[in-house]
Amino acid sequence: MSPAGLGAGTARSSSRYRVLNLTRVTTVALRCRVAGSFVARGIGLMGRSRLADGEALLITRTSMITMVGMRMPIDALFLDREGRVLKVAAGLRPWSLATGARGAADVLELAAGAAAASRTQGGDVVVFEAL
Repeated sequence: MSPAGLGAGTARSSSRYRVLNLTRVTTVALRCRVAGSFVARGIGLMGRSRLADGEALLITRTSMITMVGMRMPIDALFLDREGRVLKVAAGLRPWSLATGARGAADVLELAAGAAAASRTQGGDVVVFEAL
């Protein structure tokens, strides 16, 4: 399933997903939650001190994120509506200014180093598989 099918207001049979990189045939995240509501998108990962191995958060309907209020570095994948990676922002530091990607529909936030570990690059296609 592409990220576009996971937006708020879309019926979903699962609230957790596995994220796969179809281009590289790798696993990007073993457990991904979806932040689809206005409040959930605004909070994101703020206040969290770490992400467990294989954990991710998909923030729907946004092309930009900020690291203000964050307590850990992260990797961010900026995805278009079809799940194509438009930009990989690796090692974003806490309290850094906003970053984004033109044309992005969603942002997948991962533990720092997860993008490199899955060999994910711009142009790759990722999909979300219900758990």
